[in-house]
Amino acid sequence: SSGITQSTGKQYKEAAMLYEKGHSYDKAAHVYMKAKNWHKVSDILAHITSPKIYVQYAKNCEREGKFKEASRAFEAGKDYDNAIRINLEHLRNPKEAVRIVQETQSVEGAREVARFFQNLGDYGSAIQFLVVSKRNEEAFALAEEHNQMGQYAEIIGDDATYEDYLAIARHYEARGKPLQSGIYYNKAQVYDKALSYLIKVPPNEVEEALDVAIEVVGKAHKDSLTHQLIDYLMGEIDGVPKAARYLFNLYMSLKQYREAARTAIIIAKEDQTCGSYRAGHDVLFDMYQKLLQQGIKIPTEMAHNLMLLHSYILVKTHVKRNNHMRAARLLIRVANSISKFPSHIAQILTSTVVECYRSGLRASAFSFAAMLLRPEYRSSIDPKWKKKIEQIVRKPDKSEEEEGEDPCPQCGALLPQMTLECGECKNYLPYCIVTGRHMLKEDWSECPHCTWPALYSEFQSFLTAAPNTPCPLCNTAVDPASVRLISEPNLYAKLGETGEM
Repeated sequence: SSGITQSTGKQYKEAAMLYEKGHSYDKAAHVYMKAKNWHKVSDILAHITSPKIYVQYAKNCEREGKFKEASRAFEAGKDYDNAIRINLEHLRNPKEAVRIVQETQSVEGAREVARFFQNLGDYGSAIQFLVVSKRNEEAFALAEEHNQMGQYAEIIGDDATYEDYLAIARHYEARGKPLQSGIYYNKAQVYDKALSYLIKVPPNEVEEALDVAIEVVGKAHKDSLTHQLIDYLMGEIDGVPKAARYLFNLYMSLKQYREAARTAIIIAKEDQTCGSYRAGHDVLFDMYQKLLQQGIKIPTEMAHNLMLLHSYILVKTHVKRNNHMRAARLLIRVANSISKFPSHIAQILTSTVVECYRSGLRASAFSFAAMLLRPEYRSSIDPKWKKKIEQIVRKPDKSEEEEGEDPCPQCGALLPQMTLECGECKNYLPYCIVTGRHMLKEDWSECPHCTWPALYSEFQSFLTAAPNTPCPLCNTAVDPASVRLISEPNLYAKLGETGEM
């Protein structure tokens, strides 16, 4: 009998070696395993392609207590559940088990990992892997028991059933948390309840609640909910009127673009009137962009107000860079619409006089100085400049450097660089966000972020003056290398076919 066994063992060995020589490694491994020659299987393991052989080898490694090797072989054999079990039970290596679950999305493996973390008292991780193993009810119960509902809600994200969201909403409702109740009733599509909670939040949560409330009303398409939210925004429910930008966002959500545009103009006017020029500029720009994204025609007044505010904001930048001529030209534009800046009439006119005089635009300096000395403004002049302004008016110097001319990008007619309406073709012209000048067809570029136009030569010069220089309009840092010369620009992309609405 032992002779037969020896003979069989010899035959196995010879057969396996022949298979190995012929590179038939799977067949060789199969024979080695019959002969229980696991050492030889290990030697050729890197050449094996059959998952079954890997799994058999892994089982033998586990019997022999070689758990790391067993884990690797189970994984190579695509037996992920056993690879995860080995890492948790024998190697106590949850990190590796988690990696396998995340890479393979093994449902049974995720369940094992969840059980492991639950036994450790790490309920957040246990909830995560219960969700992966599609056991949401267990995950919810665990979250409720151990005060981990925020974690559970975050894990299920947007990939859950309405029943899941309803359960979370009711959990928060029972605990008196209106913001969270509203958020999850919205996800569960119970819009009436969602809005009723979102308009009851404490003051520190109003901002987040309103963003969700606007989404709720936009999805619900119910007049009663729309009117309820408008009443809340107007302060009729709690006596506290909310920021007008929410009304704009509501109209946008409801696709009521005429009302949205009108609201944008009112908001910007309020900011402008009280002297919050940067706030007015940013609100108007943000709303302008939202209207453009929807392909909505921009009202002329809105386009004009943004241009004026942007021109005023550019002044400080150019003064800092000692480009006083450019600052003067921009201030002349602003001063010609001084009624739009009622809070700072005297200050703006004074700056205009000073910058014009400094730049050799003496006739313009005289003109605005004379305006400043009118009775209604005279008492508001800064004492530091009063004598200088009086002197400019007493001894008038009407010399003035001619403003440069450039061709209209539409018809080619020459017109002053700061003029934004062509007298020849009657078109309103796009302006450069760096200089305020009208654009030139052959020197066209745009900000890579907001895509507003800028004269390529001026934009490059502006950006390379200092590292991480932001776009003067959207305030996002721009890499000069990302700005390209555009050979065939869309002249009116940012005018949105401006017209009265």
